[in-house]
Amino acid sequence: MDNEIEYGEHGALGDAEYAEFMELAAEEGFDLEEVAGDVAAAGHGPLPVLAVVGRPNVGKSTLVNRIIGRREAVVEDRPGVTRDRVTYEANWNGRRFKVVDTGGWEQDVLGIEASVAAQAEFAIEAADAVVLVVDSKVGATDTDEAVVKLLRRAGKPVVLCANKVDGPSGEADAAVLWSLGLGEPYPVSSLHGRGTGDLLDAILEALPEAPAQSFGEPAGGPRRVALIGRPNVGKSSLLNKVAGEERVVVNELAGTTRDPVDELIQLGGETWKFVDTAGIRRRVHLQEGADYYASLRTAAALEKAEVAVILIDASETLSVQDTRIISMAVDAGRACVIAYNKWDLLDEERRYYLEREIERDLVQVQWAPRVNVSATTGRHMEKLVPAIETALAGWETRVPTGRLNGFLGELVAAHPHPIRGGKQPRILFGTQAGTRPPRFVLFATGFLEAGYRRFIERRLREEFGFEGTPVQVSVRVREKRGRKK
Repeated sequence: MDNEIEYGEHGALGDAEYAEFMELAAEEGFDLEEVAGDVAAAGHGPLPVLAVVGRPNVGKSTLVNRIIGRREAVVEDRPGVTRDRVTYEANWNGRRFKVVDTGGWEQDVLGIEASVAAQAEFAIEAADAVVLVVDSKVGATDTDEAVVKLLRRAGKPVVLCANKVDGPSGEADAAVLWSLGLGEPYPVSSLHGRGTGDLLDAILEALPEAPAQSFGEPAGGPRRVALIGRPNVGKSSLLNKVAGEERVVVNELAGTTRDPVDELIQLGGETWKFVDTAGIRRRVHLQEGADYYASLRTAAALEKAEVAVILIDASETLSVQDTRIISMAVDAGRACVIAYNKWDLLDEERRYYLEREIERDLVQVQWAPRVNVSATTGRHMEKLVPAIETALAGWETRVPTGRLNGFLGELVAAHPHPIRGGKQPRILFGTQAGTRPPRFVLFATGFLEAGYRRFIERRLREEFGFEGTPVQVSVRVREKRGRKK
């Protein structure tokens, strides 16, 4: 079966298939090193994550800019400019990883500062390793000591950056930071780049390698399902119904569930791990305290899941919130099932308007299996597992390179790209570089317009299925024709 893949050195491509693919690339005049890099980039699992944390105004954003090699993180000489977590991709010595820039962490803060602290704590929770940035000129403060305690509780590998060491005279200040008990402080000047090479080497040692394909737990464990949706849509009721008992608190007051609850549940002869998440609310960054943190935990639950069951209250008009939550699941690359809950409350008129709303607002996720359920009465609950299984099968579907290129050849011949500026870009060949979700890399003679890419995705779905999964299509353009080899 195509779905049963072993991921080796070339991701989803076997050695023979990889060799054949590279031969195609050589014939068409592509730089083989670049092609290999593009396929590897599309085929890897999630990149390891590095969180950069510390109290306000110690130079975290300046350090992030230095690590990623460009000025993207906002830097001002006043504390508190960075509020949300911001993620960038970095590359050091050929190894790629993600860097999360966080707002300054402070103890016992209120208002927006409390939200910033919650963001930083979540970043630590979601990271594989952490860089703690300390101002070496000021030395270790009480807040720094508090962050160290937080890091010890998290149990993540920590690299200590003694920032603002602009010359040899400042290295004595950096040495004092051994007292924090986090090991060697790396003296760095983020502003001038001094010492960042040694710091990055230490970071690479602390970070795990990017896996070929991996998700939190070893293969063979229970499949992980996140129940997501806005508050009071019935996530906890649904979990209790599929479990056949009261596992989680259900209350008409929206927002009863704060932390994700993992439940192992027997369904359809299989064990599933269901994660009941706190509802996602509007304007996340303006919420306070527990609600704000609950939104972050929902995002974390989505990261740990393989499939998202998105609950929508069918008795109410589809909201911007609903579409945003669906986008979160799609952007996270998870298999998706859309469950329209409270179906027992619908009359004929509401059904008519709901169908119109779905046609208008959810056209981008027509590929997601749909189930109409009632968590209260148990209506159609038996349809939930087959829908989840369908979505997971699509999520893991693999198209052999030969078959894909045969399909692309016919598609381009029948529906060529429109001529733009006197030129007609053409797809030369492609490969599926990864699954979970399916990721395709197409190599072309010129830029492919967004509408044409959507057309390709639609035809890929028609030909190969991919029900219940996002499909990612990236295009690499051949800069200029090389000699045939």
